[in-house]
Amino acid sequence: MNKHILFDKLTASIASATLGKNKFFSESLESPGYKDFLEDITVCVPSLEEGIHETEAKTPVGKMDPAYYVAQWKGNSYPTIIYHHGNNERPFDFSRFSKNSFKNIFLDSKEPVDANLIAIRAAFHNASVKDYQKKVNHLSNFVGMLSVSVRLVEEIIHRLKEQAVNPVLVSGISLGGWVTNLHRAYYNTANAYVPLLAGAALDHLFTDSGYRKMDGHLARKHPEKIKETLNFEEDFQKVKINNVFPLLGKYDEYIQYERQRKSYSTDNIKVLNTGHITGFMATDELRQHIISVLSKL
Repeated sequence: MNKHILFDKLTASIASATLGKNKFFSESLESPGYKDFLEDITVCVPSLEEGIHETEAKTPVGKMDPAYYVAQWKGNSYPTIIYHHGNNERPFDFSRFSKNSFKNIFLDSKEPVDANLIAIRAAFHNASVKDYQKKVNHLSNFVGMLSVSVRLVEEIIHRLKEQAVNPVLVSGISLGGWVTNLHRAYYNTANAYVPLLAGAALDHLFTDSGYRKMDGHLARKHPEKIKETLNFEEDFQKVKINNVFPLLGKYDEYIQYERQRKSYSTDNIKVLNTGHITGFMATDELRQHIISVLSKL
């Protein structure tokens, strides 16, 4: 077993043990689908001024608390990168040891990024890890969280277009990669999509990958319900524009390469010799991939 697989397996085992009863979807599996959520979410983007902007989303399952951070605004004549963090990150925590891929990829780079930079914070990611896990005991909250992020990205793009800001690149890692692909599937209003360590078979993460250890009893008992609710490959593949540039880890135990590459009908896939955890650590390669796509727009 190579180190990449070992890190993924060990991380899943430790995380599963610490979750206790608060595993994914342990309380309920009833949930609207992505389309139903997206049609019934309202969220406001009041400004593109630099700084953190807290907002509120109204959803079919109650109010949620997403936010966005305009970290760098160079002007309307520059391209824009909208980036979404991974699961359980704190994207507005810029302390030295914070779990923050946006900071690691963009803000800590010695080479300045010649673009407007906007970071999304998903709902439930402004509280403790324990509070977050209690929320995702319910599948509806998980789908709602993803859908709110997708809708927030769309509202930001709408605001950018009002200001004639172009082009726009949407990217994200893991959880953020799913959001990236969901936005392409249901809106496709950005110029390019760069999902990192994600596909469109989100169900597979919880039913067949090494991440399955994080599932509650209900999820393990009803994998067909997980697939029905979370898989969006059919809608994703209906988009025929060749504007998606995925990055996957060859040894990823969660976002398994052989399964998730089937989501993509493109030759633009970049493969790193990493797992999921070590993929997060490959910040230079992640940044280079995003910037290389941006340079082509």
